[in-house]
Amino acid sequence: MEFPAAWTAGGLAGPVTSAWLAAFEDDHLAALVAEAVAHNPDLRISVFKIQQSAEYVNLAKATLLPVVNLFGTGGTKSGGGDMSSAIQGLALVASWELDIWGRLRYDRNAAEESYLSAQADFKFARESIAASTARSWFMVTETWLQQQIAGEMVQSAEQLLTVSEQRFRVGVGGERDVALAQAKLGTFRDNAAQVQLAHTQALRALELLIGRYPAAELQARRHLAKLPGPVPVGMPLELLERRPDLIAAERRVAAAFNLVGEAKTARLPKITLNASIAAITSEVLQTKEGFKNPTSGLGARLLAPIYQGGALETQVEIRTLQQKEAVAQYAGIALRALGDVENSLAAAANLTERERLLQRSVVDHQRAYELVQIGYRTGTVDLRNVEQQLIDLNGVRLTLLRVQSEQLSQRVNLHLALGGSFE
Repeated sequence: MEFPAAWTAGGLAGPVTSAWLAAFEDDHLAALVAEAVAHNPDLRISVFKIQQSAEYVNLAKATLLPVVNLFGTGGTKSGGGDMSSAIQGLALVASWELDIWGRLRYDRNAAEESYLSAQADFKFARESIAASTARSWFMVTETWLQQQIAGEMVQSAEQLLTVSEQRFRVGVGGERDVALAQAKLGTFRDNAAQVQLAHTQALRALELLIGRYPAAELQARRHLAKLPGPVPVGMPLELLERRPDLIAAERRVAAAFNLVGEAKTARLPKITLNASIAAITSEVLQTKEGFKNPTSGLGARLLAPIYQGGALETQVEIRTLQQKEAVAQYAGIALRALGDVENSLAAAANLTERERLLQRSVVDHQRAYELVQIGYRTGTVDLRNVEQQLIDLNGVRLTLLRVQSEQLSQRVNLHLALGGSFE
């Protein structure tokens, strides 16, 4: 696969930087991210996985070293039966498998690569938790602002109902307008209740993410964070060496390669050196003439597999297929990572243009709403026109709010996709 020199969706040239969290200039968000990194349950699971991987490395390294064991036996015998209980003795036995073909080293290398993979996975998990916390915090702010807009819509509907009732009392309006205004007021109040529930659920989701009890007690910001300026995006090829999840996938490929080597060398002979020193005595058994304590010995053992029903060859084939699987997974993760960046860049450009259009649309709808209110009070405009204009105005305001919140989330997505650290 060929990599372009620059991202096709554009972006600011320059090396990717870290510390993206500070760019939002939100101390409360920074504190929430720190709390999530410290207490998120899923992240704590990743810590234990790293510790397990480290112990597997120690276990694999231990196989390269000699093994020393101390054996002892003792007892007395007064009757028939097994005579071994009447033998007393100690034996110090050492053995060391010579790693002539590198089988044990392949196993150790595979464990070390798996450990590096677990570390990279943990790093990406931390970045993902930080990104999820930021997006959830923006959602909490967005839903709080939605509540304010919904409350304003209820107030406007109440004012329209008051005007309708006044016009009906003086005989310039009909009962139909009053009933219509009452119905719309009920609809707006229901919408406000739905937005309130959405805000509560967003709070609870954020509290769960940072490891708190979901009591919906967090206080939301009263305005969205300011979108930071453009960020450098680097080059596509550099992404492969920077994103932690890609590094983790690459280490898994290396581990799979070493496991193939381990399986292949398992078909070759094993040579083990042995040494021992022992002292044996017995009250009831007579040792051989000339036997002296302690006794010692040196030796070697050869174990060459001849026939095992094809098990060793099958193990090589399994490891080879696992290696191919790891390579395919790496390619898939790399493609998705490239797609993440391109999609985030394209979405950011689209959202910037939409925000500009919606800002202008809000101004136009606000002016139109003021004009139809004047027309309704003077009797030149029907109530339905006023209500429709109110719905249009607040619909545009909500859309603008969604776009602005999505801009913040997409900026976080871009940092995560580029592999830049939040720290």
